Amino acid sequence: MTVATAGRIDVISDAICPWCYIGKRQLERALDLLEKNKLRFTVAWHPFQLNPEMPAEGVDRQQYRLAKFGSAERSRQMDERITEVAAGVGIEFHLDKLTRTPNTLDAHRLIRLAGQKGVQDGVVEALFEGYFCDGADIGNSEVLARLGVEGGLEREDITAMLASDGGLKEVAAADRMARNAGIQGVPSFALQGHVLFSGAVPAEEMAPAFRRAWEILKNRAA
Repeated sequence: MTVATAGRIDVISDAICPWCYIGKRQLERALDLLEKNKLRFTVAWHPFQLNPEMPAEGVDRQQYRLAKFGSAERSRQMDERITEVAAGVGIEFHLDKLTRTPNTLDAHRLIRLAGQKGVQDGVVEALFEGYFCDGADIGNSEVLARLGVEGGLEREDITAMLASDGGLKEVAAADRMARNAGIQGVPSFALQGHVLFSGAVPAEEMAPAFRRAWEILKNRAA
């Protein structure tokens, strides 16, 4: 069965957002459901920094979350809840391995590079898995290089990009554009530039939302 590409789904996310990783799994399931209805979409990932003021070297995760949530117990409860939700979509979180909350600017630059090279999904997956499952510090250049290679990039391309200011302006502009569009939380999902919803919506709700939006946009363009 030949299925034509109907359009592009844009995902606005941050590499340290657990709901974004869960949302990725739900999106993958939704895409499968849509394909069964002869609808195929390409996917592009766009930056949103949850912590834009984060120091370049990141901060100690325990101290950061203590300040953010008020107590170690509250932080632990939230980690347990998100770990349980992740398990429900087949992801095995190991948040106890995380020691730092990183600045994600370079991770977003890596995702942008991956988009240019046609391996964005692989790199996004490698970053999510590295951070949430393996406790990798994705603010570290060597870690980013390793994960980028795992995702399908060439090490030379990653090293050259990280050693330059390549993508800095573009990532900052895309982040700013998302905020100007009213996006306050991630993941957020858009179809052909139209923001539809935010959150790790179940695939069974996601797929019909994309299908309805596609039909509306198609009829509007007719």
